[in-house]
Amino acid sequence: MRTLETLSGGEWVTTGEWIDVHDPADVRAPIARIPALTAKDVTRVYDHAELAFAVWKRTSPFERARILTDATRLIRDRVEEIAADVTAENGKTLAEATGETLKAADFLEYYAGLARQGYGTLLHDVRPNHRTHTQREPIGVILVISPWNDPMITPARKLAPLLAAGNTAVFKPATETPLSGLHFARALHDAGLPAGVLNVVTGRTAEIEEALLDDPRITGITFTGSNAVGNRIRRRLADRNVRFQGELGGKNASVVLRDADLPAAAKAVVAASFGQAGQRCTATSRVIVEQPVYEEFARLLVLEVEALKVGPGTDPATTLCPLSSPKQRDSVLADLARATEQGAVVLTGGRADTEGDHEHGCYVQPTVLADVTPETAIWREEVFGPVLVVRAVDDFSEAVDAVNDSDFGLAAAVFTQDLSRAYRFADEAECGQIAVNTTTTGWDVHLPFGGFRDSGTAYKEQGDEVLRFSTRVKTVAVNIGSPEQVRV
Repeated sequence: MRTLETLSGGEWVTTGEWIDVHDPADVRAPIARIPALTAKDVTRVYDHAELAFAVWKRTSPFERARILTDATRLIRDRVEEIAADVTAENGKTLAEATGETLKAADFLEYYAGLARQGYGTLLHDVRPNHRTHTQREPIGVILVISPWNDPMITPARKLAPLLAAGNTAVFKPATETPLSGLHFARALHDAGLPAGVLNVVTGRTAEIEEALLDDPRITGITFTGSNAVGNRIRRRLADRNVRFQGELGGKNASVVLRDADLPAAAKAVVAASFGQAGQRCTATSRVIVEQPVYEEFARLLVLEVEALKVGPGTDPATTLCPLSSPKQRDSVLADLARATEQGAVVLTGGRADTEGDHEHGCYVQPTVLADVTPETAIWREEVFGPVLVVRAVDDFSEAVDAVNDSDFGLAAAVFTQDLSRAYRFADEAECGQIAVNTTTTGWDVHLPFGGFRDSGTAYKEQGDEVLRFSTRVKTVAVNIGSPEQVRV
């Protein structure tokens, strides 16, 4: 078992307490251990971030870009090592882990390029001989809290833009999957990131939550995770001038209209639903099908699902990995039990997979449920596992209403060959991400990302839209004439 250090003030440090990290494919023995920081350790981390901000915000954007570019190269050079650890701690397949690692490098590369451009706008001024512009500046020390489901790409999505803009960061990776985040931090450290610009807090949330969230030097918090935790953070910030960016829950729907290419739609829906065992914020978990093609689409869907191969992420033949922890496995199984009690019919799957080598892992069979109503809990609540619920509707309008009948609004897709209905769907679906004839997953680094309603806050991630969160706007007016020409 490996013993790892965490990054604080430019140094790799340990403590006297440890947290074990387990492989969800076989949870019997830990694969690594990480330091369990104390509240005092967290306060010292904020000391480092505050001191570093005074320097980093004045560091040349070209130097920031160089460091991010060098870190990009290091991650790509280390992709096999990093992907192996992503699989080991999260359970996803090596192919998924490799793709995630390379996409994390893409985020660094993209924001390295954006750092070179400068952010601002030239404005007309009613006063003669005046030149006025806006410029964007970093906001300060930002707390980054990332989840266990995408332990490499989510830190990259959050950290790359805020560092490129000149902020400093305190980064709290998920306790279940800290190895990936530590790889990301090491690449930046090895690329020459100055001490204290990025600091990693590993520890038990219950023991450090107050120190982590209540430090007065925090200017922003970016969080990906559950609505319960996100709303608790939001309430905690209610009387403080701290920005909050939240990417929260989802209950993403794919609509299959009667004119859709049904085999292609079935393949796309299964890819969106069961990649990473359904543990993606944009995973499709509801399928809404026009009645005339419902039976045929359900048949094709089940065939595609039953062709999936459940197994450990290290097996190249695996197409459905284990869930990321025993807790998550048990949560999904409880949701399935409640769904069948409420009348849902299992078309395929529906239980844990404990056969053979899967006995000590967190495996759940890929599951398709039917005969649900809009009131059924599993139709409305996020499961975050390999579970897909299918329901028939009469027409396009009813399909859109079904998509929008949700507390969430992250992603939705429509499958159709009718261009007018595709655009109508894009206009009428109340979601932040809309896909046509493709998956609800797979939004690239330069595409603004985020949901409506309870799926998130007004601050989006990715692209240049994320700068609204991590920078502030200053307006500058310069009189280029003589002082006596100034008019009030």
